[in-house]
Amino acid sequence: MPSIVIFTAPKPFINPHIAMIQRNAIKSWQSLGDDVDVIVFGNEAGTAEVTAELGVKHCPEVQISEWGTPLISSMFTLARQVSPAPYLGIVNADILLMPDFIKAIQQVSAQAERFLVMSQRWDLDVNQYLDFNPEWVEHLRSQVHQRGRLHPPVGSDYYVFPRSLLTDMPDFAIGRSGWDNWTIYHARRAGWAVVDITPSVMLVHQNHDYSHLPGGLPPYDLPETQKNIVLGGGMKHMYTILEANKVLVDGKIRPARMNKHRLLHRLELMVTTDEPRGFRKTIVQRLKRMRRKKETSDKHKPAQTKNL
Repeated sequence: MPSIVIFTAPKPFINPHIAMIQRNAIKSWQSLGDDVDVIVFGNEAGTAEVTAELGVKHCPEVQISEWGTPLISSMFTLARQVSPAPYLGIVNADILLMPDFIKAIQQVSAQAERFLVMSQRWDLDVNQYLDFNPEWVEHLRSQVHQRGRLHPPVGSDYYVFPRSLLTDMPDFAIGRSGWDNWTIYHARRAGWAVVDITPSVMLVHQNHDYSHLPGGLPPYDLPETQKNIVLGGGMKHMYTILEANKVLVDGKIRPARMNKHRLLHRLELMVTTDEPRGFRKTIVQRLKRMRRKKETSDKHKPAQTKNL
């Protein structure tokens, strides 16, 4: 029996670059072996053909929003019905996974009963189909060392959690901002171990544009994002990886230490309202500028990959 079911709702397989990186991602999940079950949700153009070609499970009957976007709640329910795996992993369809990912999940699950696993990603330009030969992991790691950048600790490209948790997800739209932030908030409020495994994994995001979205806008500018935020209870519930209370280092779960990034974001949440005005608005804007400046500075530092 697989130990984890990895599932996703891909973009249409129309744009050649999007189609390529999504095939790369799914094939990387398949390469993890019998420990992994893979499910693809939705009925976007080309999905049925690609899943049949790659031999992965396809569930087109997922519920959708008024804009036609798959709902997280429906994906979670169907994943439990389709796979008996004890752990669920929702992963964006542009993410490459390697064996260190499975190892980290095994280490976390051996030390915590209720947990939410997440991490930062490494951004990389990928412009060709990957050859999943015996050396593909070494080659990919080498490319990340040379050209990759560690993404700032905002946004979440995946979560892994026990199948008994998150059974009452609101009807968030996938691929839009807000739902992932609320999930971290919910896990922290429920007292789970919210584990950042960044020091233990190299998770690779294949860079792409937003031509698949209405108007080519980033997801945080779309009406469905605003709806997600309302469903999540407002801006004060928009947590990020910076709110992780645990970190996985050398196979051990340890308390997450306070740092400048965490402190700035905590202060920002403290003074944030859904309609900030006056003094609070000034402080929120100042904190956001400080964080953007720090993140921009960090992005231009040499990639630090000695622990990966």
